[in-house]
Amino acid sequence: MIRKLLVLVTGIFVLAACGAQTPVAVSSSTAAAERSYSVASFQFAAPDDLSVSEAEGYYPLADVVWRGDPKGDRIAQIEDMFTQAVARNEPVLAGDTPVAVRVDLVRFHGVTDRTRYSVGGNYNIIFNLTVVDARSGTLLEPTRRVVGNLKAPGGSQAVALEQGGNTQKVRVTSYLTALLRAELS
Repeated sequence: MIRKLLVLVTGIFVLAACGAQTPVAVSSSTAAAERSYSVASFQFAAPDDLSVSEAEGYYPLADVVWRGDPKGDRIAQIEDMFTQAVARNEPVLAGDTPVAVRVDLVRFHGVTDRTRYSVGGNYNIIFNLTVVDARSGTLLEPTRRVVGNLKAPGGSQAVALEQGGNTQKVRVTSYLTALLRAELS
């Protein structure tokens, strides 16, 4: 009993330290004032050595944790969300310069079911973003690290969102849409 309590308390402290509680993006870009992009192409990549976890602990030690889709190829599921986010931005990002955008996944940490149905936490998404002129191939912005954190509700709030159709996949894809829009406009 004491061991279970210790594990639970440790899990809560780890989740509390996961990052910001509000959607936040951090990047090192300084070219925002000059951007007038339209996305001509999108490429997603993930290194082969990213670790993927299906463990149901409070905080699995892995690069990729995702439970918003049925069990399967988690990297492909994440790529699909990024692809949808880029497509959703096409009407908004209708600038003068067609660009090729590349996302290199570094970390995608959702919450396990165990965490989601109890204390909640944060979705922590880290990727490198590269923007190239689609016509000339010229690098428009140096590759930069983007860190996004989205609060993941827990317990009855998570269940209510899910039952109302606001699933993890819906929330995270919408968040990625806004994050990419902010990074490219």
